[in-house]
Amino acid sequence: MVAVSDGLAFDIFVTGRVQGVGYRPFVSRLAHAFNLSGWVRNRSGQVEIRVEGNAEAIDAFKHALVNQAPPLAQPDPPSFFSVPLMGLRGFSIEPSEVSDSSDTHIPPDYFVCDDCLAEMQEPAERRFRYPFINCTQCGPRYTLIDRLPYDRPHTAMSGFALCPSCFAEYTNPLDRRFHAQPLACAECGPALSFFRAGERQQQTHEAALQACVESLREGLIVAVKGVGGYHLLCDAMNPLSIQRLRQHKPRPAKPLAVLVPWRGKDGLALVNDLAYLSEPEMACLRSPQRPIVLVTKQANSQLAAGIAPDLAEVGLMLPYSPLHHLIADAFAQPLIATSANLSGEPVLTDAPDVEARLSHVADAYLHHNRPIRRPADDSVYRLVAGKTRPIRLGRGIAPLEGKRSRAFKQPLLAVGADLKNTVAFGFRDRFVVSPHIGELGSLRSEQVFEQIINDLQRLYDIIPSAIVCDAHPNYYSSRWARSQNLPVIPVFHHHAHASALVGEYDLSGDTLVFTWDGTGYGEDGSIWGGEALLGCPGAWRRVGSLRPFYLPGADKAAREPWRSALAVCWEVGADWQDCPKTEPLLRQVWEQRLNCPKASSVGRLFDAAAALLGLVYDARYEGHAAMRLEAISQPGAKAIELPLVSNDVDCLVIDWQPLLAMLMDAGLSKMDRASIFHASLALALTQQAQLMRSRYGINQIGLSGGVFHNRILTERILYELHNLGFDVFIPEVLPTGDGAISFGQLIDAGWRCAE
Repeated sequence: MVAVSDGLAFDIFVTGRVQGVGYRPFVSRLAHAFNLSGWVRNRSGQVEIRVEGNAEAIDAFKHALVNQAPPLAQPDPPSFFSVPLMGLRGFSIEPSEVSDSSDTHIPPDYFVCDDCLAEMQEPAERRFRYPFINCTQCGPRYTLIDRLPYDRPHTAMSGFALCPSCFAEYTNPLDRRFHAQPLACAECGPALSFFRAGERQQQTHEAALQACVESLREGLIVAVKGVGGYHLLCDAMNPLSIQRLRQHKPRPAKPLAVLVPWRGKDGLALVNDLAYLSEPEMACLRSPQRPIVLVTKQANSQLAAGIAPDLAEVGLMLPYSPLHHLIADAFAQPLIATSANLSGEPVLTDAPDVEARLSHVADAYLHHNRPIRRPADDSVYRLVAGKTRPIRLGRGIAPLEGKRSRAFKQPLLAVGADLKNTVAFGFRDRFVVSPHIGELGSLRSEQVFEQIINDLQRLYDIIPSAIVCDAHPNYYSSRWARSQNLPVIPVFHHHAHASALVGEYDLSGDTLVFTWDGTGYGEDGSIWGGEALLGCPGAWRRVGSLRPFYLPGADKAAREPWRSALAVCWEVGADWQDCPKTEPLLRQVWEQRLNCPKASSVGRLFDAAAALLGLVYDARYEGHAAMRLEAISQPGAKAIELPLVSNDVDCLVIDWQPLLAMLMDAGLSKMDRASIFHASLALALTQQAQLMRSRYGINQIGLSGGVFHNRILTERILYELHNLGFDVFIPEVLPTGDGAISFGQLIDAGWRCAE
């Protein structure tokens, strides 16, 4: 490559997701291919390029920077500045620089790419069966990064000095491992070790892998360290192993995820024996994000019934790390792969913690010595209305970054809800949403909550000027926000749901958003959850709701659906003769409204319906009753028309009372009753929307809140609203449930602060 004396020279700046995805090596290879001179370097989150050469080659280079970018890169349109020729020779990757202006982008953790997978399976290769193989196109990122710029000394790999062979790859511009920061091999990289009580520890890769697989075949439960934390693995076709796992974790009924070996050209040969798959579900399973996907079980599936008791779906995922591939291939049949944690807490990441806190669950441990800087649980998706949509943001997806049309006037930190917690930052025209953290309330959850806030603040170089929190006065996240000596901006829970929907689609003008969920602190101090909000972020007003009822036992009602069933019956003077519980003073307490908050919650109405049908009296996990109700339902049922009544503040209220006689009618099958329940609520929402269009001239509709994870309900609503000519939006990038509350808080507060 020679300098071009009569050519052109440009400084080029590329922002977006261009760090940790092999973008600088890609630029170097591109420059060599077009015979261009210059250099490339990281500069505080952006890539800076100096390029010199003839005009035709530079034009082709400019075009290729975006159109031929590595698959995992997401570059924004580059900025080009003509500069004087310097007569540079060759093309180099220069050391990273730090400037005062940061445009940082943190990549999530990636799956093992096809090239590395093929290499790992080739006996002639030096990384044959190496569990930590990676290149610039794959491997861990978010869980390894200590600080930016993203260079090896700034990651958890800094303690692993490269051997001569790896160093040669790392420094070769034409190698796919050129500047691959997690680069390693068996000689210089992380190593496995296997521990089982009473046995000698295995400290070579093959011995540890063999011992792990043999333990699984014996029916044991093995804690295996992965990319973002530990999984608990056991045989998915062994009912006794699953029963022990459930008893000891304890996780009595909540569905367990299943890891399925990659089989066949598309990887889905074994998956197709276990579940009925649509094209979007297949694509989601095989995507680089490799999430857990909820799919319909095959009627004759060999999976143990205890994996997802009484549900029609099962959560499946394909291997995403080299270690998962090696274990799944050797075991050769499906494995339970559930997070190694105590219920609701973030997944555990360190060997001492796992052995100390889960010794009552795990029989053995497969450790490795590559540190995990912060946990990242698996992402979860479900098909609704023809598209796979997130239920939980985690590994492979988050941190989720994006831009918005309105710039934030000041940097904001939003701390989310206390269930399904995520946190989010808003700065300039950008936002970042963290991976799923979990349920706040335990010491570990609260420690990880603070760690993620501190880490993201440091990595993105953000100093928030204010903290946005839920208006609920007793949420842990809200109390934490008030303790930080910064201005606090409270946002009501359902306002955040509505604002998250508007923010995801960047909608303008007024929107009517139905926010249906289980629990949220309302403007009047009651429990909301069946609301219709009209307006825009920062300016919502409640124009629709659900007939309220009083919940005996307050928070207990969320865990004991029979309480919600009694509440709706008592509200209308009905007698539920089949109630399985007897608490003699409960009716008296309810009549006196002692510890019986008022609720307009669709989620609690679902609980009541499930209890009245005898499906679930005591919930074993969040959403248990609603999931059972959906599982026995069928689409297409004839709906009962529910009255719509304007209350004293001109709010249009759905009256659920006509549903009760139907739900307690033993002459109808449980399937029929559950199906009618879904259809009736869908019709009620549709009629609410029609009346509000006539009142307010609104045609832009949104659906947000955890209830809309329900496929039967949501698809019926969408069908009816589309037929009536409404423009309808439901989340696709963010969860419709509480995992998007932090983002909604940002949007709501950001619009208010912009006024």
